[in-house]
Order: sequence, then structure tokens, then C-alpha cells
Amino acid sequence: MNIYLKTALLIFVTLLNSPCLLGNESELSNDTIKKGVLRTPDERFKDLHEFPFEPNYIFIDGLRIHYLDEGPRDADPIILFHGEPTWSYLYRKMIPVLASEGHRVIVPDMVGFGKSDKFISKHDYSYQHHVDVMKELVTSLDLKDATHFGQDWGGLVGLRVVAELPDRFSSVVVSNTGMVARAGISGWLFEGFVKLLVWWHGEVTFEELKTASEDALAIENPSQIQGARMFSKWIAHSYHAQDMDIVGIIETFGRINLTDREANAYEAPYPTGEYKAGAHVWPYLIPTQLAENEEYWVNVYEKWDKPFLVAFGGEERVTINMKDDFLNRIPNPTVVTLEGAGHFVQEEVGPELAMLISDFIEGRSVEGFSKKDESNLNDLL
Repeated sequence: MNIYLKTALLIFVTLLNSPCLLGNESELSNDTIKKGVLRTPDERFKDLHEFPFEPNYIFIDGLRIHYLDEGPRDADPIILFHGEPTWSYLYRKMIPVLASEGHRVIVPDMVGFGKSDKFISKHDYSYQHHVDVMKELVTSLDLKDATHFGQDWGGLVGLRVVAELPDRFSSVVVSNTGMVARAGISGWLFEGFVKLLVWWHGEVTFEELKTASEDALAIENPSQIQGARMFSKWIAHSYHAQDMDIVGIIETFGRINLTDREANAYEAPYPTGEYKAGAHVWPYLIPTQLAENEEYWVNVYEKWDKPFLVAFGGEERVTINMKDDFLNRIPNPTVVTLEGAGHFVQEEVGPELAMLISDFIEGRSVEGFSKKDESNLNDLL
């Protein structure tokens, strides 16, 4: 190859990698879609029930990530992390209350959920990638003195974000979540055991999952064996699913009834089952960071010296066995119970929970409440 051809090739390769052609992530347009990724058409989100919020987007790792940004921009932020199989729509009842109380409210959609981009292959998702994307969102928006709120997988991801960026957070609130951890080889063995169970169960139908869940969800303090049985079938069902019943999962595990308009909103991000790979694989990823999580428990949370609020639902069953970690490993947490509320507290007691969080952030005394109490929600909204 002569010198002229080598020079031409060098110039060509340089141009291909030039930001002016590829665009760095801040320069990518909203029309840019990464290979192997799906993006839900905007018309799917038109006129959603009780969801008037303006979308915001940021490109991270070549993916368009959606987030809500409500309330005064110069206020200290509260970041609301959603879990499985929901998206930022879950927080529609809490956002107006928090914003009206003077908080900046940031609500991201995880990769694979809501208005954020979605990998086609479930093998492209990882626990660590979810954490990395949310960390990049926090740093790119330069969020400081923030409050974390996480429920379900929102805590599994959000607590890791806090642990890895502790100087950016001034307080933590958790509800119906945990950060599953095991030290050393026991973590590796547990992950392998879960994968073996998924293989052993094979495909689990939604009706089979409902039957398994009814026993565990009906018991006030399910045993570890009962919880593990339901948990393993849930992972197997979701992992092998081709088109998860999003609304069915929310209603079954939350023991709630959604209206038709609410159901349509939760299904809006997913025109077909192909868009649901993130929801299908998320439960399977739970045991993949056990040793790392244990290190953060020991090195960060067992030494935590900032406000930490634990607010589980009184009727929670899905994550109730994880609550003890917060009570026993966090130094001096504030603990309240949301009586009458189950897994999806945002749906059942969203406005009241938002006021409780606001009071906690402002340093006011907080106490639990009952869903069954007479409340004037119009005053909160």
C-alpha cells in the first residue's frame, strides 16, 4: 500500500470518528436511534390521563433518556426512581404536590421503560448499566443536595446511585424496596441458584404466577420459603415472557384496580412485546450485583450520617423481607408505616406520601398515616 493510499485511509477514518459527522451525545438529534434500539412513537403518549408534564431528553451512551423536570429550577431536587414494570407515569399524583411545596422534581424513565429508548435484546440490559445511566443523568444535570426516593427496582438502582455519588445527596427516602446483597462466594452461589431455578421452572404462565403469588401476598409475614417460591416463579415468568401483561402484573402484585385510562397509560410505552425486553429481564438481574451491593452497604450505608426515611406500606408483601436491612444496617433511620397501602404506594397514597416526603426534607416531624383515614386530597393536589 503506497503512502498516498495510506494517507487517504487515515483521513477517511478520522472523518468517520469526527464529532462533526457522528455528533457527540449533546449534539445528537431526537431522531437519532442507536442500532439494536427501539423508540416508542410519541403518539402513543398523547393525552394520557393526569399526565400533563413536558418531556425532557438527554442522550447517554447513545440512548435517548426521558425525564420530567417540574417545580422551580433553583430549588434542591428530589429524584423519584420508578421500578418494575412502571415508568414516570407512576409519580403523576406526587409530582404536583412536591412541586407546589417548592421542590424541583426530577423523574427519569429507566432504559427500556416509559419514553426512554429500549434495547431490543434483553441481553443488552444489565444492573450496572441502569446504575451508570442514572448516575450520568444526575451528574449531567449537576444535581446537588438532592433527595432520593426509590420504590421497587427504583431503590435497587437509586440506592446504588446514591452510594456511588454520596456527595450529591442530602437525604434518602425508600418505600417497598431494598438493595439485595450477599458477601463473597455466597453471592455468586445465590446468583447461580436463581438462574438454575429459572431454567428449572421454564415458562411460567401468568395464571400460574397469579396462583403462586396469591398465597404469599395474602400472608402478613410470608416465610422466606414462600417468598422465594413466588420470587423464582416471577423471575421465570418475566424472563421467558414474550409480551408481559404490564397491567396484570401491577394489579396482581399491587392488589389494586386500575381504571381503563390508567391501564392504557401504563401500556403506552409498549406497542408490541418487542418493546418490553427491559421489563422481561429486570427481575432476572436482581441477583447480579450482590457482592457489589454488600460493599456499598458496608462502606456507605452502615456509615450513613444524613437523614434516611423508611416508609413501607402496611400491606406490602413483595419486598417486606428487605425492610429489616434498612432498620438494622442504617444508623438511626426514621421509620413510618403507610397503613393500608400495598406495593405501589404512589398509586394508593401518592399525595399523602408526597407531603410526608416534603415534611421530612424540610426537617419537620413525620409520622405514618392510614390510607383508610378521611383525607381531602383536593387540598393536596
